[in-house]
Amino acid sequence: MWNKLFLQERPSIGLAFFRIWAALTVGLHVIPSFFQLHDNYLSTAFKTYNGHFFPIWFLDLVAKSPDWLVYVFVGLFYLTWLGFLIGWHTQVSAICMLACGYYFYALNCFHIGTLSWDILLVTLFLMCVTAYPGDYFSVDALRNPSPDAFARRRPFFIQRLLQIQIALTYFFTGLYKITGAGNWVSGNPMHALMNYPVVGVTKNFLLKEFLAGHPHVCYWVGIFIFSTELSMPFLLFYRKTRRTAIVLGIIFHILLILTFDVPAIFFFLFPAQLLLFIDPKDILAWIHRSRSRSHKVKVLYDGDCGFCRASVERLKVMDLWGHLTYEAMPETLSELKVVDDGKTYGGFEGFRRMCFLLPMLYPFLLVAYLPGASIVGSWAYAFIAKHRYLFHRSKTCTDHQCFRQPS
Repeated sequence: MWNKLFLQERPSIGLAFFRIWAALTVGLHVIPSFFQLHDNYLSTAFKTYNGHFFPIWFLDLVAKSPDWLVYVFVGLFYLTWLGFLIGWHTQVSAICMLACGYYFYALNCFHIGTLSWDILLVTLFLMCVTAYPGDYFSVDALRNPSPDAFARRRPFFIQRLLQIQIALTYFFTGLYKITGAGNWVSGNPMHALMNYPVVGVTKNFLLKEFLAGHPHVCYWVGIFIFSTELSMPFLLFYRKTRRTAIVLGIIFHILLILTFDVPAIFFFLFPAQLLLFIDPKDILAWIHRSRSRSHKVKVLYDGDCGFCRASVERLKVMDLWGHLTYEAMPETLSELKVVDDGKTYGGFEGFRRMCFLLPMLYPFLLVAYLPGASIVGSWAYAFIAKHRYLFHRSKTCTDHQCFRQPS
């Protein structure tokens, strides 16, 4: 049972998706706090410390940080956050980014909030244990290219721990509603929340006035909320109710961010974490079905060029949907060409065409069609193609075929 639940190898592509979303969540929460360093982290800031999370000696040590050290940690955070986002030395980047997060949390927890910090750091700690999140949608996957990188199998325990984390978060949140102050069974805290002033924990949403005037409706809404939270672990781990629980959880977080002034971490991170309950085998089966009926595009390349052959190997990694087929044409091409529906796209135009086909290139669509991008991109591509022999030191041209001039 232990082997089946935690150690059995399964495709790790779900963790790759979650890594990107976790990185975006961390960036959206932490980076804005750097825009006002004087108010947030430097010696001039008003600071609040979380003595329940950190030992006092550590808080005292961090509080003595000179301003230059704060700037060093800001720079280190930017570098390692970007590395974690793109999957460059994923595990090392995650560990360094986590260390920076602990430092800023200890320095001042006021501007992000203790609950958001707690959730972020626990989630990132779990993801630091292995380098599995760098298996796909990452630079690490391109450094050691394998065409079936998206199907690489890994022990399931990291994904299982992330599942347990969010399931227990729901359970204990529901448990607190019936055991802490403001019991949701014996009282009606939901009705009190609906009657809070506009400047408070409740936003001015569409049905607020209706709920404020109907306490019995508020009571049964509260009963439904904590009952669902208490039952979420069962609903998520039981296969027949899993899809319903995922949809219910996502809807819950959308409604939560629309109605209450709660930490945005609930809206950004938790829905993506719920998707980790989708069986990786189901994701892999869906990818294979999509590959079998995908639109095919031919890529022509110089088969005698080691740099070109290495580029094709990386394209195979990025081609999640199986759009590309390849044909080597030795000594005839100075650039990759893409043939799609009888039309040939070469150089930068071919690259832009592949940006629509390869998920790992989707972010480049944001800049590939900016005004002037075709001029700069065409020049850059032509320069690299003409001087590709310069890249033989990258071990992709050890046969020195790149020195051969095109016929």
